Amino acid sequence: MKKAIKNLAFVILCILLSAIQGTFGQNKTNTLIGKKFVIKSNILNEERTCLISLPDSYNDPSEISKKYPVIILLDGYTHFKTASGIVHFMSSDRNRNYLMPKSIIIAIENIDRERDFTVTKIKTKRPNTMGGGKKFLRFIEKELISYIDKNYRTKPSRTLVGHSLGGLLTLNSYMDKSSIFNAYISIDPSIWWNEEMMKKNVDSISSISLNKKLYIATANQGESNYDRNKKRHDSLYALIKKKSNTPLNIEIKYFENENHRSVPLVALYDGLKYLNKDE
Repeated sequence: MKKAIKNLAFVILCILLSAIQGTFGQNKTNTLIGKKFVIKSNILNEERTCLISLPDSYNDPSEISKKYPVIILLDGYTHFKTASGIVHFMSSDRNRNYLMPKSIIIAIENIDRERDFTVTKIKTKRPNTMGGGKKFLRFIEKELISYIDKNYRTKPSRTLVGHSLGGLLTLNSYMDKSSIFNAYISIDPSIWWNEEMMKKNVDSISSISLNKKLYIATANQGESNYDRNKKRHDSLYALIKKKSNTPLNIEIKYFENENHRSVPLVALYDGLKYLNKDE
């Protein structure tokens, strides 16, 4: 298992080096990974900055009618380049991997993570802005995706990707039967934030949610954090499993050699591969 994970990490490193070479290896013209746009949100009452990456074929005259799935990436500034390189490698005709369809990536830059990624407040000594996650999801579904669908050629196939508190919000979206996402990647989610609420969400989970695909990645946060992290992830998975009489569209994977900060790299690749293995 350790050897397999080391090999996976090496493969992904090669992917990113390839992406960097494609970006900076040309002398006469620049190859751009993506571009930035700003959207005014009435729901959040603020402007939000996003990054967008389009497939190489998007502006190909021979594929002008083709539509593409959409990947929404939380913590956008942090993970945009990594995700763009991985998705390009896994879907590009040049690499001939065909591990997933060519996709449009929308990465949302942060303003206030605690506000946007949590749906409940916890008691703190200092004032906090926690608990705005449901409003943030409404912004994504009602305003951002609506904007993307109007301005780009999209399919109604949408994946939400989040890490840490972003992974927690991803799980909350998965358990919401009205969510417009089809698939979810939750990377080392901070279930400790409100474990009891997560259990209640599982108790009331709908068959609509259970029929969607979910990938959960768990990092090695050390023996002292075992109860806080891996044990909670495994327990959540077991609770969801009990709610279904049919095989789940869920995979949970433990990355023993990755910590909380390093795991997004391997989890993005492995998660996208799982979500698209039957496509």
